[in-house]
Amino acid sequence: VQLVESGGGSVQAGGSLRLSCAASGFTFDGYAIGWFRQAPGKEREGVSCISSSNSNTYYADSVKGRFTISSDNSKNTVYLQMNSLKPEDTAVYYCASGYPTYYEDYRACQNYDYWGQGTQVTVSS
Repeated sequence: VQLVESGGGSVQAGGSLRLSCAASGFTFDGYAIGWFRQAPGKEREGVSCISSSNSNTYYADSVKGRFTISSDNSKNTVYLQMNSLKPEDTAVYYCASGYPTYYEDYRACQNYDYWGQGTQVTVSS
């Protein structure tokens, strides 16, 4: 099982980026998928997660209305569209997957087994 993120980079505040996460060795369909981030000196936080293919999407309050998670099962790829970026969005972003839990709140971002290596997102003011 391997998850590979891409699409990170440097952008000015107000700009946009789209992160991609390609999976190999398994298929996202039917599994929980999520995007997480970790800024220097801070704990990792769940940004957006879908706990099963039949669950609603969870977004952290800090990104609601700005970030959108989506998936393309034909490409076995998960995306995170990030708009209206702020300097506080600066972090290493990770995608992850795990067994479905069917939660639709913050618990949708818990108990993930497979993780990517991360991609850096830097937002300058």
